[in-house]
Amino acid sequence: MTKKLVIGASGFLGSHVTKQLVKRGDDVRVVIRRTSSTRGIDGLPVEVHHGDIFDPASIRSAMRGCDVVYYCVVDARPWLLDPTPLWRTNVDGLRDVLEIAAEADLYRFVFTSSIGTIGRRPGGVADENTAHNWLDLGGDYIRSRVAAEEMVLRYSAERGLPAVAMCVSNTFGPGDFLPTPHGQLLSAAVHGKMPFYIDGYEAEVVGVEDAARALILAGERGRIGERYIVSERWMSTREIHQIGCRAVGTDPPRRRVPIKLMAAMSHPSSWLARLRGRDSKLTPLNIRLMHIMTPLDHGKAVRELGWRPSPTPEAIAEAAHFFRKTRRAVEGEVR
Repeated sequence: MTKKLVIGASGFLGSHVTKQLVKRGDDVRVVIRRTSSTRGIDGLPVEVHHGDIFDPASIRSAMRGCDVVYYCVVDARPWLLDPTPLWRTNVDGLRDVLEIAAEADLYRFVFTSSIGTIGRRPGGVADENTAHNWLDLGGDYIRSRVAAEEMVLRYSAERGLPAVAMCVSNTFGPGDFLPTPHGQLLSAAVHGKMPFYIDGYEAEVVGVEDAARALILAGERGRIGERYIVSERWMSTREIHQIGCRAVGTDPPRRRVPIKLMAAMSHPSSWLARLRGRDSKLTPLNIRLMHIMTPLDHGKAVRELGWRPSPTPEAIAEAAHFFRKTRRAVEGEVR
């Protein structure tokens, strides 16, 4: 039996890819750093390789004997004052892995990209053929993600890497231990710690288990050199918080704060962050990324991969229960 390799298995999406591969009976190997939390994959019968994308020897060793590689590594912190880590992880580290993968005998290299690489289509619905048209507005995070995807597809075209790029949207569901930035907002809401909702914050969303399933399908039948949108629907943050709070019996945030007001507040916050030399999530770029994109069409993944995503509200409710349960467990440990 050939092995499946998950690079970045300790992350939210990577851990779900790992779980699904194990559940269906695959022989799975994972690459994680020694310092990474293993909460998402604890107890799974997987072969663990301790390594790092910046350690070519560890990646080469882990990739040996594998036919499909799922690459789930990303630095998704657009608010950083110094964007160097974004480029180092999202582009430089990826390049080292691609060099090794291009020489390996792989069936597929499934790359976790972002819907941020898809172009905007105001008043319409964008798809994989919509050229990127907002690079100057996206900051270093989006620039690094676009550069990364272009590099993967270039390796496919020029070096024969059997790569497939999966453009994943905001994921929701259980196991968001970190949590993700959007998961953090939902967690605050279901714990009654979110005094307001941001009116105008709308985005594409998908259940994390459905996103993981899309990656696995791409490893089986994704067309080499193609990219696929992995997103189920367009939702407002108000809807997301209402669904999550309703699931756990908590009142949702009722106060409305227009996103234009948040944008205005972000400027002095950003100036203060630079003055102090400390990162702040309340930056003009971060607020802009909350509402800059337009709705997407995931029909290509349905037609070509056979992907059938479940309604994302179900995943949001599961995420809400997870956040409540996790907090109770932590409080119990403290006591």
